[in-house]
Amino acid sequence: MTSPASASQPIPEIHLRPGRLIDSDAAVIRDYASAHAGEGDDTTRAIRLYYAVRDDLRYDPYDIDYSVAGFSASHTLARGKGFCITKAAVLAAVARAAGIPARLGYADVRNHLATPRLIEQMGTDLFIFHGYTDLWLEGRWVKATPAFNIQLCEKFGVLPLEFDGRTDSIFHPHDAEGRRHMEYVRDRGTYDDVPYEEILATFREIYPRFDYASAGAGGDFEAEAEAERKRT
Repeated sequence: MTSPASASQPIPEIHLRPGRLIDSDAAVIRDYASAHAGEGDDTTRAIRLYYAVRDDLRYDPYDIDYSVAGFSASHTLARGKGFCITKAAVLAAVARAAGIPARLGYADVRNHLATPRLIEQMGTDLFIFHGYTDLWLEGRWVKATPAFNIQLCEKFGVLPLEFDGRTDSIFHPHDAEGRRHMEYVRDRGTYDDVPYEEILATFREIYPRFDYASAGAGGDFEAEAEAERKRT
């Protein structure tokens, strides 16, 4: 996956403005951006924001609020946890709040290391609309994927995604032990805001067995990931 862009192309103002779900004007978003971006150029500040969002917000696919508000950056940040779609929205929101142009990108991925419970819940190891953040740095778009917090990576035995502000940060094809991990199978393009209605409609088409009413039933995904790693 590449980041085609030209330094001569003007950045639309929409990539700096608050959106419906990239609500960068929310107080919790502004305060977080101010606390973590620090001083320096956009690349330096974006790196700080990336690691803050990656590790402060726990990745939890078992406790997802599927309401419109539940997909907002401010709601996710306030909860302190999310999944790839909502954590990417948080990073985009705090970046915009810090004056760094940001948008969202989505892809379908096949997770070869998905836990049995997660596969049973979804009915497949294909995860659609995996979310990442596109940041405009040094004249081009750079992908950043803040989904998996460092604690989860350590327990699951997967390589944490690092971000240097210049190289696309996307899922590794293999884990720390050489097992197949993530496989990108479809690029769904970039969006100025979270395409909530499109995501939910596609989810219902691809995951017809999924029980959205009990999506917040909870579970300890990190403990499950650690147990699965030991089992395999």
